[in-house]
This record gives sequence, C-alpha cells and structure tokens, in this order.
Amino acid sequence: MVNGNSIGIDIEEEYSAGQNPPNSREDIYSAMIIYGLLSYSNGEVRVPNKELMIEFQKALKDDDFGYVAELVRNSGEVLNATLNKRGDTVASYLHNIHNSELPILKYNDENSLSCVVTLAYLSARNKYKVEREEKSGKGFVDFIFYPRRKNLPGIIIELKADKTPEEAIAQIKQKEYSEKLKKENVSAILAVGISYDTAAKEHQCIIEELCD
Repeated sequence: MVNGNSIGIDIEEEYSAGQNPPNSREDIYSAMIIYGLLSYSNGEVRVPNKELMIEFQKALKDDDFGYVAELVRNSGEVLNATLNKRGDTVASYLHNIHNSELPILKYNDENSLSCVVTLAYLSARNKYKVEREEKSGKGFVDFIFYPRRKNLPGIIIELKADKTPEEAIAQIKQKEYSEKLKKENVSAILAVGISYDTAAKEHQCIIEELCD
C-alpha cells in the first residue's frame, strides 16, 4: 500500500472504538479505516493521501522492521543511481532484493519482476507520480514516472525476462512510450531497460537519455 496500490480484503464486521484490541488482519485494517488511516471502497483498502503515505514510509524505516527498513532506505539510492544513469548499480540493488528472505520476491516472469522494481523504487514516490501498465504511445508502459518537480527527468522503465535490456530500450523507443511525458511538457526523459535471466538468476540494467 505504501507503493500506492490497493489491497483486497473482506470486512464482515466493522471495528468499533473501545472494543478489545484488534487481533486479526481484518480487525487491524478495519480499525485503521475507522481512525482514518486507510480508506475502504469496493472491497479494497488503500492509503488515502500523500501525507499519510509519507508517514507510513517513515515508519517502515524503523529498524524494528529489519530487512524492510533497510530496503526502504536503499530505495533512495536506487533512484539516485537511476538519475545518474548507473545501470550496474541499479541491477546490483535488484539482485540483493531478489536474494532477500521475502517470499514475494521469488519470481521467474516479468509480472513478478515488477514487484521487485516497485519495492526498489519505493522512495521515488516522494518525487514522482508512479504509474504501472499505463497507455502511452503505441502500447502500455511497465512503469512511467511523472516528476513532481520541474528539475527532475521523467523515467520510463521496461522489464524483460530472458531477454536483454537493450531489447527493453528498443521497445521504449519503437512504441513511443515517451508520448505521455512529452504531453506533460517533460523534456528530459530517461529510458530504463531491466532484464532478468531466469537460468543464471542475474539482473541487467541499462539507462539512456531519450532524445527528440
């Protein structure tokens, strides 16, 4: 949820202030809804605004969260490496996330790879509006980052399993994924191609600045 995604949940009975402390996942979410920490609509909960999103992200940096806290702190370095076009550094961080003990990060396809990328760029949401699978140009972009500040470049990320990052960059160009950013008057745009070799279990990343 701190990535801007919603979580599906069935809440059969609303939590009431003053009752016993919540002791299940549903009770906890229900209590957070009651106290305004989460919003609930159509069977899904989400963080309702940017201010609360920032506070949740701060909380996740607490050392009590162990590896997750380290992951959140490192996500700032992933963004910096991207902005400085250091693809090898980005690939190294993705490799470390993949080798973590978090079970969700065991993957062998592009959809699962996108989960890793979402976590790797967690802190980017403070500086960017991040959209997944958004229509742009002649297709759908895996990730598109709209800068919240004028001095930042837009970022387009394309993912490939068992292919090359060069193929990912080529697809970004061929399908004109930069069109949405250009319509937002974003002049500087970075194309990020990320690949994962499921046999060698290795990540690769290359980053190019797109030119008109």
